Formats: sequence, structure tokens, C-alpha cells
Amino acid sequence: MDFNTSETKKNLLRAFAGESQARNRYTFAASQARKQNLYVVEALFNFTAGQEKEHGELFYNHLAPAAGENITIDAGFPIDISDSILSLLRSAQHNEFEEYSDVYKNFAEIAEKEGFAEISTLFKNIADIENTHSKRFAKFAKLLEEDRLFVSDISTKWMCLNCGFVYEGTAVPPACPVCRHDRGYFIRMEFIEKP
Repeated sequence: MDFNTSETKKNLLRAFAGESQARNRYTFAASQARKQNLYVVEALFNFTAGQEKEHGELFYNHLAPAAGENITIDAGFPIDISDSILSLLRSAQHNEFEEYSDVYKNFAEIAEKEGFAEISTLFKNIADIENTHSKRFAKFAKLLEEDRLFVSDISTKWMCLNCGFVYEGTAVPPACPVCRHDRGYFIRMEFIEKP
């Protein structure tokens, strides 16, 4: 099939637009987390926003054959505005899972049927990454929901994201003993250590 008349071309632009919007939503959510001294959640949103930027760029680069063209698409995008960090985490979890379970899988099938195997593989691979994003947001949301983001039943290692100090205990200190940054900078080592 000719790329310029394909649904895949439009799906690439839909995906680019979706990733671009997700990146912005996550940077907005990061700012909200910072206002609430939840720097570890800010870092999570910013980290994911960077990956969304990369996804957008990958999709955009596949649109090179349409360079200079204006493409009209229709698509739906979520509006996730809230002062609640928990709500923002749950919305992100839902949106990432939807991209994984529905949107990109459908785009991959269409690309495959239209003869664009490389683009189909890209959609499948990024769908899997979006599932990882969804699970990560879910994990942080659950900890926040249970008021356990900075507390554990067992002695746990925590790292200050600002200076790298590692603390071991059942709850992080009110401030890092090395750099004096707020406890909101601490993250469980299990989230950053390789398995």
C-alpha cells in the first residue's frame, strides 16, 4: 500500500500527537507534585515525560515521507486536570494502559495489514513500554493511597534523589541528613536497583 494513502500515516500522527500531549500532561503533573513537596513523584512524571518525548520523536520520524504536508486527523485525548496527585497518577495509569491494551495494538494490526512491518513492530514495542508506565504509575498511586510512599513495614533502603544518600529504616527521615532536602526526595531503592 502507498504510505501517503494509508491509515498508518494518520495513526503515526495520532500517536505523535498523543505522546506529545502525554509529555505535557506529565510535566504539568510534575509541577503539581513539586508544589506538594512530592519530589519523587515529580521525578517519576518527568522521567516518564522524557520517554514520551522519545516515543513521539520515533513516530514523527516515520512521517518523513509526508514532510511539508498538513495531515488532518480526528482523535480523542484526555483532560487530566487535578490538584490531587493521586488522581493524576491514576489518570496516567489508565491512559498508559489504554495505549497499551487498545490504541497501539490496533495501530500495529493496521500497519501490519497495510504492509508496514517496521512501523507495526514499533507500535507493538511502544505498547509494551506504555504497559510498564501504567504499572509504575499504579505502584506509586497505591503507595500514596495507603500513605506508604515514605514508610515500610520492614527495614528498607531509601535513596535521596538529590544527593544519593542511602538511608535504611522503616520510614524516611523528615530531611536528608546529608543535603537537608525534604523527605519528599527519598525513593525506595527497590525502584531504582536492577533486579
